[in-house]
Order: sequence, then structure tokens, then C-alpha cells
Amino acid sequence: MREHGERTVEQTVDLLAENLADYRAVVHRTDEAGLAGVVAGLLAARGASSVLVPPGLDEGWLASTEVTRVADRAESTPQELDRVDSVVTACAVAVAETGTIVLDGSPDQGRRRITLVPDHHICVVRVPDQVVSSVPQALGRLDAARPLTWISGPSATSDIELDRVEGVHGPRTLEVVLVG
Repeated sequence: MREHGERTVEQTVDLLAENLADYRAVVHRTDEAGLAGVVAGLLAARGASSVLVPPGLDEGWLASTEVTRVADRAESTPQELDRVDSVVTACAVAVAETGTIVLDGSPDQGRRRITLVPDHHICVVRVPDQVVSSVPQALGRLDAARPLTWISGPSATSDIELDRVEGVHGPRTLEVVLVG
């Protein structure tokens, strides 16, 4: 697969963190033992009282929080999803060169809409296993038949005067937890 320049695994992960931050995502690093505490801290810092949970999410990730868990259900209305404070998901792959997180609708990621409606998205990325350097490398890991969502920072657009507005088409806040 195509790679632009040679990087160590550590340099690739650092590049991912740097590019995520450039897109105004908030990046956190922890090890497996600290993950539940980090997720609980992020939810508490937001004042979240509810969190949307995909069906295949590792229950241990939410073990340190008392926040009400809301199951991802096909019959949930947009209004119900909008009342949820946060969503926690895994990812399929993360692209260092573009600072992009890719979700493929796997059970630990849920359906596309759960990451588009709540205002706060916490996405857990396992490093180095889920981190690649380039988009061509990411494409090699993905199934084109799955519903792919490519996320590069919080949702943002610009108005007619080119003033940036966040949260118009998805979460205003994206927090990425690099676990490894």
C-alpha cells in the first residue's frame, strides 16, 4: 500500500494526534487500564447524564461512570437521539496523514446516525492496530459494501462570511481517545 514517507509507528500515531488536533478534535492518550477512567472523566467534564451506546461496545469502557446508558435502537427518533448528551464508539481505522477516523457500522460503532445527532462524540482508537498512515492503506482495510463514515474533526461549515460554525451537521465536539 502507498505510504508517503517513512515513519515509525510512534511517529504515525503522533501525526494522527497532531492532525486530529488541527481539525479541532480533542485528543487524549491512555492505556487499556486507564480507558474507563478517561471515558468517565470526559463524560463528567461535559456534564453528561446520558450516553448513547452501540450494541457491541465493550461494557468495560463505561464501567467507571454512572451515566444513563441509552441503547442504539433502530426505532429511535432523531428527537430521542438529540436528547442524548454523548455517544461513545470504537472505530474501524484512523488515518494519520489526514487526521480522519473511519467508522464502518460494526457493532462497536453503531449505525451512522448515532454519531451524527448527539452533540458530543467520544471515539476510541486502538494504537497502533487501528492506525494507518494513508487513505490508500485505510481503503485496504475497509469493506466498501459497509456504510462508511469518514470523520475529520467536529462537524463544521462556514457561513457566507466564511465564519466557521461547528455542530451544524454532526457533533460540535469530537474527543478521540488513543489507547495503547
